[in-house]
Amino acid sequence: MKRILILCDAFGPPSYTPRIRFLCQYLADNGWDVTLCTEKFSPLTFPHSYLIDEIPFYHHDSILGSIEWAIKSTLSLVGDYKNKYFSKKVRQKYKHQHFDLIVCSTFHTFPLRAAYELAQEKNIPWAADLRDISEQAPGNQYHAHQSPLLSPIANLFKTCNIIRRNKLIQKAHLLSTVSPWHVEFLKTYNPTTHLIYNGFDATVFYPQTIKQNKFILSYTGKLYEESIQNPELFFAALRDLSEIGKLNPDHCMVQWYTSSTSQEAIKRWAKTYQVEHFMDYIDYVNPKQINTILNQSSIVLVFSNTTKPEGPHGIMTTKFFEALGAERPVLCVRSDESCLASAINNTHAGIAATTLEEVKKFISDKYTEWTLNGYTHQEVIKEQKNSFSRQAQAKQFEELFKGLITKNKK
Repeated sequence: MKRILILCDAFGPPSYTPRIRFLCQYLADNGWDVTLCTEKFSPLTFPHSYLIDEIPFYHHDSILGSIEWAIKSTLSLVGDYKNKYFSKKVRQKYKHQHFDLIVCSTFHTFPLRAAYELAQEKNIPWAADLRDISEQAPGNQYHAHQSPLLSPIANLFKTCNIIRRNKLIQKAHLLSTVSPWHVEFLKTYNPTTHLIYNGFDATVFYPQTIKQNKFILSYTGKLYEESIQNPELFFAALRDLSEIGKLNPDHCMVQWYTSSTSQEAIKRWAKTYQVEHFMDYIDYVNPKQINTILNQSSIVLVFSNTTKPEGPHGIMTTKFFEALGAERPVLCVRSDESCLASAINNTHAGIAATTLEEVKKFISDKYTEWTLNGYTHQEVIKEQKNSFSRQAQAKQFEELFKGLITKNKK
């Protein structure tokens, strides 16, 4: 039996890092002895049959928590404190345990150092999986935190962590990441970089026929800054279709399953385009309900923005993959005109729109379909769709891991 240690940054609700959570369960179900070690953050309520070890780093909440975060972040900026602390704890914890492989998955830098140093001590291969990187988004959006105390040095913090990340991933025996853009960017630092998309769990996201007495457009999840997600074309199209009488609130609604902060941003957009009467705001729901919500929707909204030199780059939102799994019509605005648009086009999942007329036509066509049937369905290309399942992606990981272990034993 192959033994694998997977190190990961903190698992947080509601999704609990599905890419790694699914990978761990897949490997465990296929005969691997899996240990997941992560930073202690919140109760882990998802089912699992593998060992999970948690190492606490922060110990306070509220104001004290913000102060603690600022102090420890400053120490980490100056001396890589968090990575050193976690590495020490990990090396102590697993000093006498055997593993065939160590894998580290992260959205930036932590806990790459722990994976590298433990692998060095045990003389075994290690792999890094980068789910996000700072360079994919403009500014410092991937370093935002509840504490504003470090905002004056945010750029320095970002730069230091990028430098540390790049030094470590150069030493990884294998590197994986989430989009074609990420692969090309990271190959500069590690030529063994492989593409493994994010995706959908085929046992959770699948098509169902659910007739509705209203034409529902839905959005689930957080809304990010306009530089990453620009929904303007959608609101403009809704206004225009309302003005000509194509859509009205008696037969059409837009349901937003999102946070109160995101709801406030949406309300500003809706007021600007005078479509407040179409809006229906709902708090986050249990992830188990998402497939039903998608299948009740005539259109699933995915927000993006056009790729620019400063970013965004290669952002492949999980919301697209979930809609693909449910075979719901995807309306993506604005098109990134890059990786996400290619995936939408290649799977025939819907439209990544660049013009107002495209958006209006797509909504009008789907509205006509709904009026005839009481539901809509997207005829996706099944073979392409299946390649984006988490089952297929976990198998990709497994084959790469087996190759590393075999190579190390020669």
